[in-house]
Amino acid sequence: MIDKIIEFNKAFVASKGYEQYLADKYPDKKLAVLSCMDTRLTELLPAALGLKNGDAKIIKNAGGLVISPFDSAMRSLIVAIYELGVQHVMVVAHSSCGACHMSYDHFHHEMIARGVTDQTLDTIRQCGIDLDHWLEGFKDTPESVRKTVAAIKSHPLVPKDVVVRGFIIDSVTGALDEIV
Repeated sequence: MIDKIIEFNKAFVASKGYEQYLADKYPDKKLAVLSCMDTRLTELLPAALGLKNGDAKIIKNAGGLVISPFDSAMRSLIVAIYELGVQHVMVVAHSSCGACHMSYDHFHHEMIARGVTDQTLDTIRQCGIDLDHWLEGFKDTPESVRKTVAAIKSHPLVPKDVVVRGFIIDSVTGALDEIV
């Protein structure tokens, strides 16, 4: 699969397919969007929000979550705010999210089946990593959005003038509902 992608890329560059995507590194709308990595949102999310290339920094992870004050999503938001001029943050979860059903217990069985040993998992735990928390999803999407919005707003490095709001997008229609 990756070799086919590399082959496509060479043709894309040779035909100057990139020209329609030229943009500055600074988001035109001074906006960052934290959302889920779900494949249904790859094109739907920017289309439903009316965003074009260059308008916003889009940060994606499993569930569109901030799970700790210093995780990679929060780091990306801090960089977007201080280095790239972001003034508005949208947290956008989505309907029928697979992260609703994530649990360490499920992943543990899958990891063992794919060759990860319990000894490796124990070593990770001994290093202070709480795998139960790290791989836990959420049960209530609106509450998850509220928690992520609160985590961003209350972060000691996020300026109080940055606007942070939360939403759930319908994975089929793109309809957006604000979570207050």
